[in-house]
Amino acid sequence: MTLEFLLPIRVYIEDTDAGGIVYYVNYLKYLERARTELMRTFGLERAAVSDAGWNFVVLDVSLSYKEPARLDDQLHATAMISAVGGATVKFHQTVRRDDAVLVAGDIQIACIDRETGRPTRLDTALRQQIEATLAATEEVT
Repeated sequence: MTLEFLLPIRVYIEDTDAGGIVYYVNYLKYLERARTELMRTFGLERAAVSDAGWNFVVLDVSLSYKEPARLDDQLHATAMISAVGGATVKFHQTVRRDDAVLVAGDIQIACIDRETGRPTRLDTALRQQIEATLAATEEVT
């Protein structure tokens, strides 16, 4: 498994403001897509919603905007797991244009029971896969 998941993204007119610069909230969409696709690599068909009665929700976001992206830019949204808890997974994420980091930060998701909205522990097999990926990431760094 790749330790840092890369998702190619093209900037379309719908992503930009009147000046052709990507509107800040759209970076959150790009990062969401990268996290979702990374979680799919763990075998989750619908990465945010489980048939077992749980959902993933965003718990915390901390982002720094460094440079703007513009109409027609070819970007890469990245996602790398940086920590796992009983009911949470933390990611370090970026949006890049070539080697330039445009946005960087950390996003934490929580696993909740769909009926009660309360935190629930991650599925054991999923947590083991995430822990193995996290351990491999730590070995590389």
